[in-house]
Amino acid sequence: MVQEKIINGVNVSQLVNTLEQIKENPEIALFKFRATNQWINGTHCRATIRDFYGALENDDTRPPVDYDMDEPPVLLGHNEGRNPVEYLLVALSGCLTTSLVAHSSAKGIKINAVSSRYEGDIDLRGFLGLSEEIPVGYKEIRIFFTIEADVSEDQKKEMIRMAQKYSPVYNTITKSAPVSVQLEKN
Repeated sequence: MVQEKIINGVNVSQLVNTLEQIKENPEIALFKFRATNQWINGTHCRATIRDFYGALENDDTRPPVDYDMDEPPVLLGHNEGRNPVEYLLVALSGCLTTSLVAHSSAKGIKINAVSSRYEGDIDLRGFLGLSEEIPVGYKEIRIFFTIEADVSEDQKKEMIRMAQKYSPVYNTITKSAPVSVQLEKN
């Protein structure tokens, strides 16, 4: 019986097994994530995540989770949820951290702690349609990691580079995935 190798809470044995299975059947790696959204009132809406498709099957084993989104009063909202651009930072933080830990674990690096902070700059004149020269969306996002591990500063920097290389959210933001938007027929 093979003993499981767990590093940083990541089952590295299972990771290696999954990689081998994907090499044999690449379709296992094809995933489709889904979310729905319902407008509530004003600038308040609610997104729900229920299921996803992956590893050749639909997975509906998790309970649905709702994410309320709204604007602060200064942006005409009522603080019924967080601003959607803040959720983008949350998604980026989760994906970079997960990528950093998973890939470091696969390399056998024991991590004691990882924390990060995220901040982004938006000039609302673009969103408000007051200037065609101002981009709609983040002008810049800055990320700051703190890593506690018994490795050199250069190895910590390499861990961050790995996170950037393998994070789907980071790569979607920095390389702009095509997005199609359509009116669905009732």
